[in-house]
Amino acid sequence: MDVLLVRDVLGRFALLVDDREKDVLAAQAIAWSERLTADLQRYAADRPLLLASSLFSADDLLDSERTQSDPLHPPVDGHGGVRLLDNTVVGEDWAQVSTPTVETDGSRTHRTALYGFKGGVGRTTATAILARHLADQGHVVLVVDLDLESPGAGPLLAAGALMPRHGIVDQLVESAVNNADDLELVAPTGYAPRTGQGELWVAPARGRDTQEVPYSYVDKLNRVYADIPGMDFADRLAAAVRACEDAVVREGESGRRPNVVLLDSRAGIHDIAAVAISRLCDLALLFGADNRQTWVGYGDLFAAWHASGQARAIREKLRMVASMVPESPQRPMGAYLESFREHSWGCFSVLYDDDVPEPETGRLAPGAFSPSLEDDSAPHHPIPILFEPGLVGLDADSAPGWQDRAFVQAAYRDFLATATLLITADPQSDEGPR
Repeated sequence: MDVLLVRDVLGRFALLVDDREKDVLAAQAIAWSERLTADLQRYAADRPLLLASSLFSADDLLDSERTQSDPLHPPVDGHGGVRLLDNTVVGEDWAQVSTPTVETDGSRTHRTALYGFKGGVGRTTATAILARHLADQGHVVLVVDLDLESPGAGPLLAAGALMPRHGIVDQLVESAVNNADDLELVAPTGYAPRTGQGELWVAPARGRDTQEVPYSYVDKLNRVYADIPGMDFADRLAAAVRACEDAVVREGESGRRPNVVLLDSRAGIHDIAAVAISRLCDLALLFGADNRQTWVGYGDLFAAWHASGQARAIREKLRMVASMVPESPQRPMGAYLESFREHSWGCFSVLYDDDVPEPETGRLAPGAFSPSLEDDSAPHHPIPILFEPGLVGLDADSAPGWQDRAFVQAAYRDFLATATLLITADPQSDEGPR
C-alpha cells in the first residue's frame, strides 16, 4: 500500500496508509500504531496511524500540493511507495517554484530579485545603481523594497524626492480588510535618465510621515505576515507587488507599465526571500562574500531545494554576485574571485545533474545541466562588485550624484554589464523587457 509520511509543525510523525483497495485488519492497525508509538516515542503524533478508508477526504492529504514531488521510496514490484508531507510554520515557499505570469495583452514584466543570505553585502546599493543604469537604457524601472525589517531602497533611490504616502506594509495590512484600492504606493524618484525614454519609480516598504497622522511602522509590520482566508502570505505578497506595478501605470504621465522590476529582498532564510526568489522573479542575483558564513548558508538553502525536488526549476534563474571584492597585496582580486568561484561551484553542485556520462555514448544524458567550474555563464560563476570604501555609510541626501562618480562606476562596471544582459535577454519570453 502507498504510504504518506506526515510531519506536523511540532515535528511529530503520523503515517497515512492508503488502504482503500486492500483491507487492513483491526488487529494489524492496532499493532502498527503501537509499533509507531514505541519507535517514534516523543516524535509520534497523537494518532500515529491513519487509514485513508476512515478519513472523510483522504485525497486532500494524499494529493496535496505541499507533498514532496520526489518519493522517499518509489513503488517497486507491487509494493507501495512512501512520500512526505512536511507541515511547517514558515519556509514552505522555498519549495514552491513558479514563473511570473504573462499579462493579458501578451506583454511581460521581467522581475529580478536581489538577495543576500547575510546582510551588509551591499545589496541595496547595487539595486539603486542597477535601477538607474537600466532606466538610462530606456526601461521603465520599478524598485520594490521588500526588506521590510530593514528598509533602505526607498530613501536611497528617492533622495530629495517626495516619497509616496503609503508603503508595501500598508498594502499588505489594508488588503487583508479589502481597503487597499486607493493607496498611494509608488513615486517617481526624480531621476532624469540619460536617454529621456526611461523612467525610475520606487515602491518603499514604509510610507512617508505626515503632520496629521503619525506613521506607526512597527505596529503595521507586526500584522503583515498573517494569512487570511483563501490567501496565504505568498499570495498576498505577490498581490502587493502587482499592485505597485499597476500603480505605475495609473500614476505615470506616460501610462507605461514597468518592464523591469527589481525586488530588494530581505536577507536570510525568510518567507519574503522565499516568495521573491521562488515565486516572483525570473532572475535571482545572490550576493555573498567569500567566507564560511556565506557558503554554509547557501549550502543549506541549496540542499533544501534539492531535497524538495525543485533543483531543476530553480537553478537556471540563479546567479551569484561576488560583492565587495577586495584588492590588496595580501589577497589579490584574481585570487579572491578564483576562491569564490570554487566555493560557489561546490555549493551549486547539489543543484546540478550528476556529471556521469551514459555508458553507451559516453555523453551526458539529453537535457542534463552540469556546467564546469570554468563556465562563465553558469549560475555559480561570480559577477564581481569591487569594494569601495567611499560607499560605506553613504548618506544619499548629503551626496547628490554619488552614482555617477568615477570610483562607483569602476566598482560596478562588470556587475552592470552582466546584470543588464541577463535581464534584457530574458529566455522565457519572446518579447522580454525590451
